[in-house]
Amino acid sequence: MTRILGIDPGSQRTGVGIIDVDATGKVVHVHHLPLVLLGADDFPQRMKLLVLGLNALVEEYRPDEVAIEKVFMARNPDSALKLGQARGAAISAVVMRDLPVSEYAATEIKLAVVGRGGAEKQQVQHMVGLMLNLKTKLQADAADALAVAITHAHVRATAQRLGVNARMAWSRK
Repeated sequence: MTRILGIDPGSQRTGVGIIDVDATGKVVHVHHLPLVLLGADDFPQRMKLLVLGLNALVEEYRPDEVAIEKVFMARNPDSALKLGQARGAAISAVVMRDLPVSEYAATEIKLAVVGRGGAEKQQVQHMVGLMLNLKTKLQADAADALAVAITHAHVRATAQRLGVNARMAWSRK
């Protein structure tokens, strides 16, 4: 059994989702929640809350691997920079615990979960709920975090069948 932590980074709310994947590739929901960062007085303190929150989750749930959404280009440059900084803080928090991190673009995640790279957020929420057999509607950030984890589970399964490293199998660099 492999436990995957999915992260949907944000400077105000960061979505986290945890799934277990068995040897057959079946995914099972373990946990999800948003890390709400707005309680902090300023941006650096929000990043501190993000790191502390991720550290607590890693300590409690002990993931084996981490998957995180890549930054997309936002219309507002300041928002894009803050999103990038939140993503960097999240990656640093899990890398400091020696966890391997895989990164996926939003279009790759939508393609893996919905079957269409241009899928709407509501479609992602719906499909994640179906895939994990959840009875309640997910908030967007939780659905996105779980979708990142599911994407990584699919990439891992394909890579294992091909006998290659999951990060290498998906990399386009």
